[in-house]
Amino acid sequence: MPQELRSATSKIIVGTAPATQQMKRLIETIAPSFGPVLVTGPTGAGKELVAQALHEDSGRTGKLVAVNCAAIPAELMESELFGYEKGAFTGADRRRTGRFEQSHDGTLFLDEIGDMPLSLQTKLLRVLENHTVQRVGGNDDVKLNLRLVCATHKNLLDMVEAGSFRADLFYRLNVFPIVVPALADRTEDIILLLNALVSKRYARDASCKPPIFSDSAQKALLSYNWPGNVRELRNVIERAFALFDGREVTGQHVRENLLSLRLPSELVPAEQDSLWEATSDLFGNPSPEFADFMTEPPKPEDYKPWFSHYDDIDLRGHLRDIEVVLIEAALSVTDGMVSHAADKLGIGRTTLIEKMKKLVIDKKQDA
Repeated sequence: MPQELRSATSKIIVGTAPATQQMKRLIETIAPSFGPVLVTGPTGAGKELVAQALHEDSGRTGKLVAVNCAAIPAELMESELFGYEKGAFTGADRRRTGRFEQSHDGTLFLDEIGDMPLSLQTKLLRVLENHTVQRVGGNDDVKLNLRLVCATHKNLLDMVEAGSFRADLFYRLNVFPIVVPALADRTEDIILLLNALVSKRYARDASCKPPIFSDSAQKALLSYNWPGNVRELRNVIERAFALFDGREVTGQHVRENLLSLRLPSELVPAEQDSLWEATSDLFGNPSPEFADFMTEPPKPEDYKPWFSHYDDIDLRGHLRDIEVVLIEAALSVTDGMVSHAADKLGIGRTTLIEKMKKLVIDKKQDA
């Protein structure tokens, strides 16, 4: 067994797989330094945890400020990052500091850096070279002392070749590269992550008892390839809390009810299960039941049998799970285009972005 790492990193990043241990040691080694860090890896692998660990072990007195570049409209990104002076534009009735200034003496985490427009990339390069920032509408240089951590699931070198990412910025950011392995490449960590995430979920809300994952359930989790990585495992645990409040989860439950959202047959009569079957079918061919559900709202009497099978229904949890599945499906069929996905869902782009933030849904569903 590798020696246990005694640091914030070892508490934040769970796992004993060789790839995980190697990543932890790299984080601990470079955390106290000042150079930019570029974190890459598949969607949902936990890149934001690397940024958190780097900050916690850096000894910096400032705070960790996180920005998702994919969630900010291009026309607002400059003022969001660099701040603005009073009168810089219509509605700027006071000075506002940007995320760079807010990160002074701390760490700025720019997630999805590959989504930053080229015009902003030029200004970011200037900030890295001069260690200063100018607010929009201002002329004064504001000195900065911060650690920049950037993350992306995209291949930035391919983007450099395509002309959509500046080569000089890439090499400025890539001083300390860290690759977060896919969950399928560190299967030794799955059960450790399962236990840690179950405990964390229960600590956040003790109104539901933790589900009990049997040996067969754990084997099912170990045999799955986890295309959505740790985020997908977190979703499975969230579903398990909602569907198996304090009860045992079997391997069959994992395969049939948790990896795809569907109520267990022992909880709901077969004739009442069409909604959940239809929802889980969304990523394939929509079932007739789903088509009916989308065009005709369900009637109250359709769900009366639910209440004879268990006392309390976690309405918020069920609605949240359905919302996650529908949003992820819309993003999947639109290749991650938020505007198009919003059109399919019949909501505004800003509303969808806010829902994605709240539900921790990644913009790209290509993992």
